[in-house]
Amino acid sequence: MNRDFLTLSDLGVNDYQALFHRTRVLKEARAQRRVVNTMAGRTLVLIFEKASTRTRLSFEAAMAQLGGNAITLPIQDSQLSRGEPLADTARVVSRYCDVLMMRTFADERLREFARHSSVPVINGLTDGAHPVQLLADVFTIEERLGSVRGCTVAFVGDGASNMGRSFVEAAAVFGFNLRMAAPEGYRPPPGDLKAAGKSALLCATPGEAVAGADVVVTDVWTSMGQEQESLARKAAFAGYCVDAALLKKAKPTAFVLHCLPAHRGEEISGEVLDGPQSAAWDEAENRLHVQKALLETLVLRHEQTLMAAAAVTPRATAVERQNDAS
Repeated sequence: MNRDFLTLSDLGVNDYQALFHRTRVLKEARAQRRVVNTMAGRTLVLIFEKASTRTRLSFEAAMAQLGGNAITLPIQDSQLSRGEPLADTARVVSRYCDVLMMRTFADERLREFARHSSVPVINGLTDGAHPVQLLADVFTIEERLGSVRGCTVAFVGDGASNMGRSFVEAAAVFGFNLRMAAPEGYRPPPGDLKAAGKSALLCATPGEAVAGADVVVTDVWTSMGQEQESLARKAAFAGYCVDAALLKKAKPTAFVLHCLPAHRGEEISGEVLDGPQSAAWDEAENRLHVQKALLETLVLRHEQTLMAAAAVTPRATAVERQNDAS
């Protein structure tokens, strides 16, 4: 297991099984108002270069409910906005805390930050991936279906977005069948599809993707930083709205996921988002619980690694001294 959580591939199957089990325990504890203090004395720093509602609040609440502290640092309030090198910020801030979350633009910017941090770093969203959202999505599917493995998930919308690309990666990691409908010019990079293999299939139309699906997923057509493309995107995605007519092509028991915020009447109809087949609100709540489990996993394992290294070092030093003396 990697120290950081930058992409879904940073954890293995066994890690996810343990993480989702712990998520269930923590969600039940919250429902019963039982206090959990696994992060007591620890601090999470959240660095935001993109706007956020659910990511910020769910991480802040998660750390507080685990007995720890969270400090949010918007970029406009930091020296990053005045040109401080990213590496310098990472080196310093990581000495103040036990775990970091960064929400930024380019994926390489996040990787550079992680390279210079001395504590675990979590991807809170980049242009290319949104792995913490996928944790909540997969957990929500498992809550409703028992297991995500082998089920059919239809993604309708911008396949080149961070959500589209993350679902392609997730299909291979978690073992579900992804059918994606996306217009030309808005499909995942060929390398992503090649890596997913038979787990991800591009479909010609939304109807083909949704037919017989267990889960239907969509997201906004215009992501942060793409506002100037809004009109062109609305034209390109005409016919890609997840409405009642499209949803009828899925299984009668199918449910809909949307990571929010939603634009009713564009990528999803209000009838569907607010209807009985919508799991969007459970999905949003599950960000809180699954991120608690992720924080525990990363922080406690990192601490164990540091303790093990500290225990080995004195013995190694003693051996070196004995060798020097002889």
